[in-house]
Amino acid sequence: MPAVDLATLRRVKRRDRLARWVIVAGGVLVIASVIAILVLIVGVTAPLFGSATADPLASVQLPGSLVRQGILAVGITMPAAQASPVAHTLTAGGAFTFWDLATGEEIGRQPAAPPPGASAAKVVGVEQHAGSRYSLLWSDGSVSLVEMQSAMRTGTGGGRQLECHAKGLANVGPEPGKPATKALLRQSASGTTTCVRLLHGGVLAVSRLVVSEDLLGEKETKRQAIDVDTKGLAAITSIAMDQEGTTLYAGTEAGQLARWQFDDEGSVKAGERFTAFPDRRKITALAMVFGDVSLAVGDQTGGLSVWFPVRREDKARLTRVHTLSPHAAAVREILPSQRTKSLASVAEDGSIHLDHVTSERLLLSLESPASSRIGFALRGNGLVALNEDGMLDARAIDAPHPEVSWKTLFGRVHYEGYDEPAYVWQTTGGDDFEAKVSLVPLLSGTLKGTAYAMLLAVPLALFGAVYTSHFTTPALKRAIKPVVEVMAAIPSVVLGFLVALWLAPIAQRWILAIFLGIATLPASLVLFLVGWQVLRRWHWARRLENGYEFLILVPALVAGVALAALLASPVESLLFDGNFRLWLYDSAGVRYDQRNCVVIAFGLGFAVIPIIFSIAEDSLSSVPYTLTASSMALGASRWQTLWRVILPSASPGIFAGIMIGLGRAVGETMIVLMATGNTPICDWSPFNGMRTLSANIAVEIPEAPVGGTLYRVLFLCAVLLFILTFALNTAAELVRQGLRKRYGRL
Repeated sequence: MPAVDLATLRRVKRRDRLARWVIVAGGVLVIASVIAILVLIVGVTAPLFGSATADPLASVQLPGSLVRQGILAVGITMPAAQASPVAHTLTAGGAFTFWDLATGEEIGRQPAAPPPGASAAKVVGVEQHAGSRYSLLWSDGSVSLVEMQSAMRTGTGGGRQLECHAKGLANVGPEPGKPATKALLRQSASGTTTCVRLLHGGVLAVSRLVVSEDLLGEKETKRQAIDVDTKGLAAITSIAMDQEGTTLYAGTEAGQLARWQFDDEGSVKAGERFTAFPDRRKITALAMVFGDVSLAVGDQTGGLSVWFPVRREDKARLTRVHTLSPHAAAVREILPSQRTKSLASVAEDGSIHLDHVTSERLLLSLESPASSRIGFALRGNGLVALNEDGMLDARAIDAPHPEVSWKTLFGRVHYEGYDEPAYVWQTTGGDDFEAKVSLVPLLSGTLKGTAYAMLLAVPLALFGAVYTSHFTTPALKRAIKPVVEVMAAIPSVVLGFLVALWLAPIAQRWILAIFLGIATLPASLVLFLVGWQVLRRWHWARRLENGYEFLILVPALVAGVALAALLASPVESLLFDGNFRLWLYDSAGVRYDQRNCVVIAFGLGFAVIPIIFSIAEDSLSSVPYTLTASSMALGASRWQTLWRVILPSASPGIFAGIMIGLGRAVGETMIVLMATGNTPICDWSPFNGMRTLSANIAVEIPEAPVGGTLYRVLFLCAVLLFILTFALNTAAELVRQGLRKRYGRL
């Protein structure tokens, strides 16, 4: 017996312990890294569902002399830089007073002068719109349009201070003998001024001052009187108008809504009136939502709803689309944000709600029983309320992602301009564009692209693995397997480039031949095999069957492809009027996109085939030869042995290979990014494209501001990808373990 080298044993044990700790540390590090990544992406996503906050800014007690004059409106201006916010009040005497909310001191006072030549000395009505504009109705019936403007200036101590002032934009003189109770004044970007007065008796008087300029630069002013028919309407209680002065809305005490649209000539080109509420509840407040498409309606029961035109039977009709959280008392005033589709509303009991129209989220609910007037900041980040005792209560509003809710992410949402609720992903547009962040089209696109790719890849990979492992010769196996595995080393960006620029045009030209090939290839194979039964009587033919069957089938495959190509043109002329793509659109309403699911099936399938093939081939080759020999010794054929013995024994590994390939298809980015057209739609047609979760992240992340809604929604896409792949891998492992227990005893 040889002597034991104790030094060697100690060295081996020391290295074993070191290797064990290195392996344990590496495994723990991998697990910790995965958990850290999950915590990171979930942490970035979580603020999407956070509630809004209203942090107190200041409380300013107004002087009694100011309160006794009668305060008709209040407002707040929140600076973008590090400066104190400023509140302002408007009294019945027509004076704006500005208050520094940091110190509570008055920093300025400016009278709003009535129109030149007017005899008015008192403001009897105020309407706030566009966040910073006020329509002032004077006691003699004249109307003024005033805009609150602000600018930063450097104070005497070097600090930055917000300076506000009121600028008169337009004036309209009184209508003799026609006293008004409400008035709206709008000035469009082209300079056209539209004035609406609600007269006693519920009559609407609409006038317009149009300024035009000829080719020589000379301006011409033309006055238009617009006749608005209010017959059949109950007493009008509220009116609203868009910023361009082209659409006028009215609500009545009997729950009726009316809408009139004006053309450039001063005529009513379209009108609509109907009973909005069957119980004939009084409409107490109207306001245009940001974008001037939707109308917010408040009623005497505290209900708050949003309406906009929806096309029904080739005609746009005002339709109630969103219903927001109700108040406990009648809605007194509605103020919209000018950055998002959020609304601040106050009820008769003083309660204040902050709602988002599209998501229908109640962002804030403030109980202030003494509130008589409210003001909403231009960007929706500040709110000021005036109590009955003359106290200004200002709050900083933080509602970073009001448009996101579970409904907007995963449900059908009725957006402005759409005839019905839909799943929509669209993140770019104009100044008043509303981002649409439904994840359903992305999930649908991910599953759609994966399904078409796996439909092509799984049969080819499994059939190839079966043939390579148990039917071909060892020499041919040693040549085929490395070639297939090299396919996995091709960069996905190269595959995407080839599919998008080379394969897609070919598929577009021969799309009908591709579908005919589904029938001609099996038919040619069957006919060839029937003929082969005659040829195999010769010895040379039977020798080809022992590992070289693919050589026999090559002519049949070529014949099937050639037959499909030859039949494509006659079939297209006979059945599809000579243009298959045009027939597809005219008869089925399906548009053919060059980059579609047929193309992605080839491109993504090419990337997945090597993974499934390699794992499946290894599993099939690992089945003990004793099982195969025993089966064939009992008289089973090679196909019977394959079906009854080999495939069940290798099924855990085959299933694992399929699931790993599925995970690769789900997470693939570059191929689907370059070859699908990136159209986020919910449609399972193979003739159009899609957008997957991974491709969406790659497309959108360069344009997503850090911390913004889009930025966090993209991280939510990453969370969904993680959950999807984790669920697939978990399900695959459970099924694999079950198959191993079932067939492990063979």
